[in-house]
Amino acid sequence: MSQPLKGIKILDFTTLLPGPYATQLLADMGAEVVRVESPTRPDLLKLLPPMVGKVSASHASVNRNKKTIAVDLKHESAKEIVHKLVSEFDIVIEQFRPGVMARLGLDYEALVKFQSKLIYCSITGYGQTGPLKDRAGHDINYLALSGLASFSGRKETGPTLSATQVADIAGGSHHAVMAILAAVIERASTGKGQHLDISMSDAALALNTMFGANALVSGKDPACGEEMLNGGLFYDYYQTADGKYISVGSLEPNFAMVLLSTLGLTAYQNKIADQRAET
Repeated sequence: MSQPLKGIKILDFTTLLPGPYATQLLADMGAEVVRVESPTRPDLLKLLPPMVGKVSASHASVNRNKKTIAVDLKHESAKEIVHKLVSEFDIVIEQFRPGVMARLGLDYEALVKFQSKLIYCSITGYGQTGPLKDRAGHDINYLALSGLASFSGRKETGPTLSATQVADIAGGSHHAVMAILAAVIERASTGKGQHLDISMSDAALALNTMFGANALVSGKDPACGEEMLNGGLFYDYYQTADGKYISVGSLEPNFAMVLLSTLGLTAYQNKIADQRAET
């Protein structure tokens, strides 16, 4: 397997899912990731069953291909330890609330003195600035604030939970990886690093790209079960006689015609044919 990031060294101060999954992807691409773990405060993901030995399967998965060191960041010697380490690293990624790393003497302004080309990535719920920056939050809160939850669900029951953490992963992990890779490319040409501010709620808002554009033009907000791709058409899941579900994605008329023919729904075939003739 190709390792395009071989030689890149990352110091990882993150826990739970967004940061660890981001550095998992970077490690899979060949980066050397050293995870800084608290010796006194366990990562809650590590305790989430089922377990693989002493850690959870989830924790083992997102922290594969990484090394780990234990450092109590509140101890008076922590700053000196990290300052020595960072001089040998290309990238720092952290997931604390805004201001925490500054209080510890480990923010971008402090660490860039020891590594002038440092790329420093901060992942937070609401960004480093603004009225919400100090507010606590989780994936469900970012999805609600972004508007995505308002049209993800059913008319009868309203918003529904997704099976994976969309804002954490698509908003936090993936945007962090994209920003870091872009910063690595820019540093190659300019010789300069930078501080990257990843807001999971902002990134979740960006996921509205298609529905958001439609709303701006039409003046109508999307709603549960009323859009082409959220249950307003036959693009949906349908329960079968054996209690399972079938996914139907036949939006294009030619695919829809084949599906309806196979199911023997000739009346609907005729409707589609009439619509095509009108256009």
